[in-house]
Order: sequence, then structure tokens, then C-alpha cells
Amino acid sequence: MAGFDLRQIDRRVIFTLIFVVVAWPLIWPMRLPMDVTPPVQLLYDTVEAIPEGSVVMLAGDYSPDTMPELQPMVRAFVRHAFRRNLKVVTTSLWADSPPLIEAAMTPLATEFGKAYGTDYVNLGYMAGGTVTLLGMGASIPNTFPQDYYRTPVRELPLMGEVQNFDDIALVMNVSSGTPGTREWVQQVQSRYRVQLASGTTAVAAPPFYPYVQSGQLVGLLGGLKGAAEYEMLVGMPGDAVRGMDAQSIVHALIVFFILLGNVVYLAERRARARSGAAA
Repeated sequence: MAGFDLRQIDRRVIFTLIFVVVAWPLIWPMRLPMDVTPPVQLLYDTVEAIPEGSVVMLAGDYSPDTMPELQPMVRAFVRHAFRRNLKVVTTSLWADSPPLIEAAMTPLATEFGKAYGTDYVNLGYMAGGTVTLLGMGASIPNTFPQDYYRTPVRELPLMGEVQNFDDIALVMNVSSGTPGTREWVQQVQSRYRVQLASGTTAVAAPPFYPYVQSGQLVGLLGGLKGAAEYEMLVGMPGDAVRGMDAQSIVHALIVFFILLGNVVYLAERRARARSGAAA
């Protein structure tokens, strides 16, 4: 080890190693062991307990910049709902969300043989924030008179079953900011007592864990790890599981580099001490 200078390693070697260990699990998933946290298990158990044929709502309040964390949550929730033969109504308080939700739902609807208008509906975006939420408490069809495709909601069979939150078994809010989970808790859950769950970015999740403890949220997916845990429970290891595999491997590589650097440093210091003693 003496005489070896770690600083002489071409940094391109390190960059190449990092690229390889990140790309490998993204292409060939490794499915490393992962513990499921209680808030994620609670969401899964809540969905499992909803009677078949019930209507659940997916409220997507996010934008493309948070898709790596949140889009896997949307896909996993929709897959879980379709597998349980639940009907899904989606809404958005963010203008960017409806096409992202549609991109997640359409392939899954085809996979499960679900028909638009009967088994699921995308109501699209409505401005207004908390005003929109309160309007939905009175009448969802009046608040969203047209769906994402500009079809009058009164012409959609599924919307004949939905008047307000009394007809919704669970609201799953996938959110990356405001308006989002906090507004859904304050304006909807506390007022209408609907079951509410949340999926948020990792940085936004910590303030919402007390809501799980208080029962205001019946589940919480925090960041990519929460999404990966839910994918495993639903039986759909996807982008979140691959992303967590990549994170785990690259973190291990960084730890290896740190340890290697310290070993080389200690070896060089010992060699200098011996040289000084000999002189």
C-alpha cells in the first residue's frame, strides 16, 4: 500500500464506476431486501379493506420535476385499486398533473381491462385550491362539470355514482407542494371525515407523519423509498424499486471510496513516521 497515491487515480475511473453501479440495477433490477414501514403498510391494508366496487379518488397535485418520486406512487396506487376492482376518479389542483396521471392510468386500464367512464374517470384540473376542495364537498360534478377530455361529467356512468365525498371510500393525494396534502387534511378530512392518504416527496414527508399518528392520514408514502415499499406490497416492483437499488449500491460504493481513502492516508502517514524515525 506504501507508495500508492490515491490522488493519482484518474477521476474518470471513479465516474465510470458510479455510472456502472447506477445503471446496472436500473436495467437489471436487483430487488434488494427492504423493510416496509408502518405508514406504507397502513395504506396497503386500508385499500385492501375497501369493498369491491367502491369509488376511490386519486388527487394528483404534482409536476414533472417530481415525477421520479411521485409517478411510481400513482402507478402503484392505480394498480392496487384496479386489482381490487375499485373504481377510480382523479382530480388535480395543479395544471401539470392531469396528463401525468393519464400517462400512468391508461396502460394500467388496458392491462386490467378497465373502461373509461365506467371504471375510471380523469376529471382534470380545476383552479381555486381550497375553494375547489370545498366545492367538491358540496358537489363534485358541479365543481368539475367536464372531464379531462371536455366530456360533460353527467354523461359518464361512473359520475352518476359520485355526488360528493360521502361517495368516496378513500382519497389518495399525491402531492409535491401547495395546494396539496396539508390543504386536503385541513379542508377535506377534518370537515368531511373522508379517509385520506398521502404520497409526497421525501423532503416534504416529515411534517405529515404526525397526521398518521393522529389518524388524519390512513397511510403515507414518503419519497422514493415509500413508493418502493408500496410497489413491493402491491406486487409491482417498478421504477421506485430500481431507483432504491441504484441508490443503495452507489451509497455502498461511496462508503468504499471513503474507507479506501482513509486506509491509504493512514498507510502514508505511518510510512512518513517510519522514515522520520529512521532519519
